[in-house]
Amino acid sequence: MRPADLPLAQRLSPATIVLLALALVLPMLVYRDTLMSMVEIWDRSETFTHQYLILPISLWLIWRQRDELRGLAPQPFLPGLVVLALCSLGWLLGELADVQVVKHFALVSIMISAVVTVLGLRISRVIAFPLLFLIFAVPAGEVLIEPLIEFTADFTITALQLTGIPVWREGNTFVIPSGRWSVVEACSGVRYLIASLTLGVLYAHLSYRSRWRQAGFVLLSGVVPVIANGLRAYMIVMIGHLSSMQLAVGVDHLIYGWLFFGLVMFLMFWIGGFWIDAKKKRGDDPEAAATAAVMAGTAGAAPRLAGATPIRLALAALLTLAAVGVGPAYAIYMHRLDASGAPVDLSTLRSTWNDSAAFSNWTPDFHPGVADLSRFYGHDGMRVGLFVRYYRGQHPGATLVSSVNRVLPEKNSPWIRTGNSVRTETVAGRALALREEIISAPAGRMMIWRWYWIDQRFVENDYLAKLLQTKSQLEMHGDDGAALFVFTNIDEQPEQARTVLRRYLDDNLAGIEATLNNNGKR
Repeated sequence: MRPADLPLAQRLSPATIVLLALALVLPMLVYRDTLMSMVEIWDRSETFTHQYLILPISLWLIWRQRDELRGLAPQPFLPGLVVLALCSLGWLLGELADVQVVKHFALVSIMISAVVTVLGLRISRVIAFPLLFLIFAVPAGEVLIEPLIEFTADFTITALQLTGIPVWREGNTFVIPSGRWSVVEACSGVRYLIASLTLGVLYAHLSYRSRWRQAGFVLLSGVVPVIANGLRAYMIVMIGHLSSMQLAVGVDHLIYGWLFFGLVMFLMFWIGGFWIDAKKKRGDDPEAAATAAVMAGTAGAAPRLAGATPIRLALAALLTLAAVGVGPAYAIYMHRLDASGAPVDLSTLRSTWNDSAAFSNWTPDFHPGVADLSRFYGHDGMRVGLFVRYYRGQHPGATLVSSVNRVLPEKNSPWIRTGNSVRTETVAGRALALREEIISAPAGRMMIWRWYWIDQRFVENDYLAKLLQTKSQLEMHGDDGAALFVFTNIDEQPEQARTVLRRYLDDNLAGIEATLNNNGKR
């Protein structure tokens, strides 16, 4: 019996197709801005370009399950509305804190929950993997960049030393007799890791039945690219070293990297082919299995459960729309409050130190705010710079806490970062958590202390800052915040620079805080 000859009740229901399309498309329409921010990242970053393919692959995987879906009519799972509402509220928290990755995960979770709600548990179990595979459309993983840079630098330097090449290291920059190298974001290997994990999960699902083999191959697809990227970096440095810096120092640097990654992926999948389950090698016949199941059912098996009535399906669709829209509706109201308030005026700041001539043209590479303050001060032979950037009515591209906010621009900067640590200093009689960064240029070195002011509190940690920002908005206090930087030259030892910065903050932190608090009052 061919699938086209199956009884109408055993064919893929038109209602199933319509509701599946509705559940996937509706959240993308309601959360259009979030979807477009994901697409923007896919478009600009080579790390996530492959994510354009995730939705088509998921739809193809669902299509592969069409024989199992025949005869399964939609049966809405109304408790899923609670999960939908919670996911929508999760998106709201991400919107208030302006954490793009939270909003992206929330959107995908809403799409999955909407499918489960309108189609029911029976159908959702059949297409569980294609639905969960949508998670790989979220452009996440930038949090791994710094650890991967550290690992790649450590791996490369250790390999060079074992080769017998002397190495002098400063941060993630190192010098060998033939030249100077830096391990930057493009060298971290995060793009290899994310692409490898995506391919590894898909390959494991298609190739293995055993959960242990699936988990083993996914683990392998996570470990191999990290080690391979270390080898890639070492090989590129060696090519440059042995060619007297004529090769692997320009565009060919990246070409060698992708060729090496492609070779590693080919070998990994080739080796994985030896583990394929016997049944997978022989190949199952899904049409035959579906036909056999139907014939068994017509021979006296228990009848399949009936689908929901059209009225129940329409009601489930309307309730799904309401649950999906909870977060965006409240966000519109909150943003109207955030945009209110008197203009920000930082010029009222008074210092106990004297104004001084600028000793540096450095400014942080942060999103634009609504007001900036840049001043230089001197006292008893000590010199410091102060930079404050104030934020209000934050939106994508103008946020206080963001993964793209950096002390130095990623490219074309005369400075390089040679130190980065978190410290707790006692200044003005209080403990102040801050991040210390040391930057170097041919003209000298500079020490920067930076931290945030949010909801009339000082905080250093990005995650805590986001939580405070969200809490402030939920309490109707607005989204006001500021990034603060104090900096000074390092003439000899770093401790001398720290002494200068402590002295300045001892004398002026209270005045800085008062100016920010006055602007933050609503």
